[in-house]
Amino acid sequence: MPRMSHLYRIMRDFVLSLDDTLPGQFEVTREGIVHDLMAPVRPHQLTALYVRERLDQLLPDGIVAHMGAPDVEDFFEGIMRHPDVMVIAEADMEGDGAFDPRTLVAAVEIVSRSNPENDWVGKIRDYPLLGIPVYAIFDPRTGSGAVFTDIHPTPAGPRYATRKDFGYGEDVTIADWTIPTDGLPRYADDSTAQGAS
Repeated sequence: MPRMSHLYRIMRDFVLSLDDTLPGQFEVTREGIVHDLMAPVRPHQLTALYVRERLDQLLPDGIVAHMGAPDVEDFFEGIMRHPDVMVIAEADMEGDGAFDPRTLVAAVEIVSRSNPENDWVGKIRDYPLLGIPVYAIFDPRTGSGAVFTDIHPTPAGPRYATRKDFGYGEDVTIADWTIPTDGLPRYADDSTAQGAS
């Protein structure tokens, strides 16, 4: 097992010790602990479910669109994240502990109304560091999203080279599979439903 830094171990142990005792979701990045204070609302969860179901209809045997635990974790990078939907081989889900992020075919995030920067900034930075080849974002605030691919080296570390934007109602390709985005729910209009970060 790769050696984790002392600081990462402290943050990781703290997040794991919370074990649903505080509201919201906690993740660990190089910049520290990210806390999405609000529990996911219905449109968030329903979007994740619809995307998972639409992918599942297309995926070959042995590949699944998975929602739920565990996290993905890279000790060396000091990052522990929790994608809303993970496209992964069933064989790579076996065993104990967090998933190896480099086994993911794709990660899908539904933008949080309370912390959109986590999906639009933090995870765009972290997912290529973790070696996740495809990152798709669905934003119920705006009825739009983007798919990021083609990891390449930069002075700031690995980054996605290609971004393809889409609007709800268009088909979107995630890795090798194209799904419709019609009928995906939107957040109710309020002061947080401004454009994507």
